[in-house]
Amino acid sequence: MTPPLNSLAARDVAHLLHPYTDQVAHAENGPVVITRGQGVHVWDDAGREYIEAVAGLWCASLGFSNERLAQAAEKQMRELPFYHAFTSKSHAPAVELAEMLISRAPVPMSKVFFANSGSEANDTAIKMIWYRNNAIGKPAKKKIISRLKAYHGVTIASASLTGLPANHALFDLPIAGIHHVSTPHHYHGAQEGETEEAFATRLAEEIDTLIRAEGPDTVAAMFAEPIMGAGGVIIPPATYFEKVQAVLRQHDVLLVADEVICGFGRTGNYWGSQTFGMQPDIITCAKALSAAFLPISAVMVNEEVFAGLSQGSHSIGTWGHGFTYSGHPVPAAVAIETLKIYDEMNVVGHAQTVGAHLQAELRRRFGQHPMVGEVRGVGLIAAMELVADRHARRNFDPARKVGARMGKLAEANGVILRAMGNDTIAFSPPLIITEAEVDTMLDRVGRALDQLAVELRRENLAVV
Repeated sequence: MTPPLNSLAARDVAHLLHPYTDQVAHAENGPVVITRGQGVHVWDDAGREYIEAVAGLWCASLGFSNERLAQAAEKQMRELPFYHAFTSKSHAPAVELAEMLISRAPVPMSKVFFANSGSEANDTAIKMIWYRNNAIGKPAKKKIISRLKAYHGVTIASASLTGLPANHALFDLPIAGIHHVSTPHHYHGAQEGETEEAFATRLAEEIDTLIRAEGPDTVAAMFAEPIMGAGGVIIPPATYFEKVQAVLRQHDVLLVADEVICGFGRTGNYWGSQTFGMQPDIITCAKALSAAFLPISAVMVNEEVFAGLSQGSHSIGTWGHGFTYSGHPVPAAVAIETLKIYDEMNVVGHAQTVGAHLQAELRRRFGQHPMVGEVRGVGLIAAMELVADRHARRNFDPARKVGARMGKLAEANGVILRAMGNDTIAFSPPLIITEAEVDTMLDRVGRALDQLAVELRRENLAVV
């Protein structure tokens, strides 16, 4: 339905280019305009209330209202609203936040570089890797391994790491030197009777084969999310990172942990790296770093990586990379307060307790549903994959857009979900969600799923 003339929705259609949106369909249907938020809830311009089941874009970890963060931003804006970190300049919020991140890192880290988004953080990590290898006399060691269905951002280099077709089509991506290996999804990728451990062994061998074929002296790093978020909340099989890291160490290939979604308690540990036994050389983080109240991201590097950066900068006279807003004092001050709140609320313990309830209830309510092929997740991140035939593990025809239909029905029932490839429905609610709110959220999801099942039965699209 075309938005009413002169409404906020109509003005949106007239002037905004929306990310991740079919622009033609958007012009016809208009946006959902969100006007306010409180806790895990948001309201649209018609007064309808929703539970935000994905914390916006996996990021509003403390919900959609927090007076302490608002006060931290106001205080910093009055004291020092802006300064930069170029040419040896500094300020207290950047220093304090860097100290806090280093002290909380899952493995020893040496330095922190600040950017404004996860995409910028991962793009920076690529540049760091190339720069460092040039500085230490390994100019051929530049190729980077990523994975199919990975998500690492949308800048030119980070979008090349991303292993999703929509991020490459019509963009002339990926750039040269980026290699994608198999998705570690046992449900779809395992061979008949193959255990998780055997599947992990095969995937590690695939990486080893790739590195040997390309030449170990040309392969610099591998990027990996602990849990693959936008690719479908894909949980790595047992022993996966143990075996992959053994291959990387053998060939002197760095591991970059993309903690943009998993960091700060989401998986039931402070870092997803801790949940899955990763020992990265570089860590990128964003989103929950400031609870999404203001844009900020960070790249942490270990001493070995920093030594190469330092050596290169001294030979040239500068580390020629940075953003005007790297370590901006206002987002940094909000991030500092965010980390303090996480400590006070015991974010890890809360995510473990409420996450266990979320995981158990998802499986109890939907694990045997005839249209749900798999429920997966850990902590406060989860997904259920809708399928046309659960016994054959057969997905719906993508042209039917079943996941998007589920999203619309969910909105009609008062919950905002995220539908992704293979009709996977993601859950990543604000970390402050309670067990009672989880139950209410899943009640609404259940009603939407029942409505979808009725529609698909009528259309003979599902085996139910």
